[in-house]
Amino acid sequence: MTYFRSMWRGLMRALCAFALVLLVLVHSALAHPHIFADAQVDVLFNEQGEIAGVRQSWNFDALYSAWAVQGLDTNGDGEVTPEELQPLADDNMIGLAEYSYYTFAGEGRGTAEIARGRDARMVFDGTNLILSFTLDFTVPQPVRQAFEIEVGDPEYYVAFTFAEEDAAKLVGAPEGCSLEVNGPRPIDPKLEEELFALGPDVLQLPPHLAEAAKNLANVLVVRCDGEEADAAPAASNVGRRGGSPFVAPPQEPNMGGSTTGILGWINTQQKAFYQALTEALQFLKEDWNGFWALGGLSFLYGIFHAAGPGHGKVVISSYMVASERELRQGIVISFAAAMMQSVVAVAFVLVAAGLLRLTSFAMSDAAHWMAVGSYALVMLLGVYLVWRKLAPRFGGKAHDHHHHHAHALDHDHGHPDHDPETCDHCNHAPAPSAFKGRDWKAQLGLVMSVGLRPCSGALVVLAFALSQDLLPAGIAATFLMGLGTAITVSVLASLAVYFKDLVRAQEQKGGKIWGEVLTTAELVGAFTVFGFGTILLMSALWG
Repeated sequence: MTYFRSMWRGLMRALCAFALVLLVLVHSALAHPHIFADAQVDVLFNEQGEIAGVRQSWNFDALYSAWAVQGLDTNGDGEVTPEELQPLADDNMIGLAEYSYYTFAGEGRGTAEIARGRDARMVFDGTNLILSFTLDFTVPQPVRQAFEIEVGDPEYYVAFTFAEEDAAKLVGAPEGCSLEVNGPRPIDPKLEEELFALGPDVLQLPPHLAEAAKNLANVLVVRCDGEEADAAPAASNVGRRGGSPFVAPPQEPNMGGSTTGILGWINTQQKAFYQALTEALQFLKEDWNGFWALGGLSFLYGIFHAAGPGHGKVVISSYMVASERELRQGIVISFAAAMMQSVVAVAFVLVAAGLLRLTSFAMSDAAHWMAVGSYALVMLLGVYLVWRKLAPRFGGKAHDHHHHHAHALDHDHGHPDHDPETCDHCNHAPAPSAFKGRDWKAQLGLVMSVGLRPCSGALVVLAFALSQDLLPAGIAATFLMGLGTAITVSVLASLAVYFKDLVRAQEQKGGKIWGEVLTTAELVGAFTVFGFGTILLMSALWG
């Protein structure tokens, strides 16, 4: 009876800890840009001196551009023409209409209603994709004091900046009108954290956060007749989007919730490496000595990418806690999963883009379903681990081989309090040699569940390398990313093993409470794998 009370208390502690883990995991995704665009804006006046609309030109980053134009060279001549890009431009305008074209305008507290965009056109210069379009206001807007035009994505999936030169100009403006160009303005860190912490079910920003979000946008201020009065912020009808009108590789739900501190710094480094990788690949076209820079950047990107929020390290570390493994095995599993991610990314791009010539829409859909499969495998692995831990305690047939292994080792070292003739929970403990390769199915499932989902950064780098006839360099960069990822995940897995070794050492010294701690930790690890997979799967299917 005492044993079952102890087991029940351990189980309840495990479930409570699991609930706390879930509360952390369901914290909203950490938003950070996946697409970068330089914006150029022409403010269009009519003959009455009113603002009739705006003409915009968005120059997208090279990596996203290479992804977006996949499969659009319909005649196979090696060039993607504006005519071949027109269907993509039309589709983007349909999508952008749902988000007010990421353009919000008004004077004072008014909001200028935007009619549907027109004259959309796309050009690909071999490196960058440029989208141009015109927006007309439903009613022309007179400039009385200060008229604001805001360009930005409130959820930062697309990071807009104004072009360094000729960022904006007035077209047909009467004399006395001036234009002020403002980049993102400072924001209170507490408001920034609160903004990022909003869940995906929030469809409209609270007023104080909507005002804070405006400070992270690019804003043009138009004044006429020499008016210098301060402009009241234009009311933004910005809603929380559930997606993006642009098609980039599907991003893994990042279980963060803060853009400050170490996670914020890690994400800043990821963005910097992402942009530096583009420049290194472009430099390779001129000088292959640049490969060394590309290789170093790819390796560091892998390290920072794995250090940020993501499911690979959480699943592997939790597995190591739930299932006793030697340090060597933890490192092998980490490297196998990372290398499988690299192999899957290379194979995916070679088949989808190189062989089948799929469009970016089709490639993104395929990558999405691969991610769904990955998360489903994580969830099933969690089910297996939970069953393996709980079944023996309720009379099931599953054996927690690792605890038996530990007791067998105790017998080998001559601990009298673990006599196999008298110790009920040590009965039928096989010899240590019986465990060799016993759990290979779980290990294989772990590697496949993590490795099946290719890194989105690797996909766009490979797509860009393919478009620039630098595929060997892209493949090498992908495996160097995998190496960096493997090292970071190995460190975290090693910490999990080290934690268990410390607890086990205390247990062998006679601290019976440490046995319960170890059992509870293993249950939490098993539940974490299951819960994490469940949340990721639900987010991918219905998020």
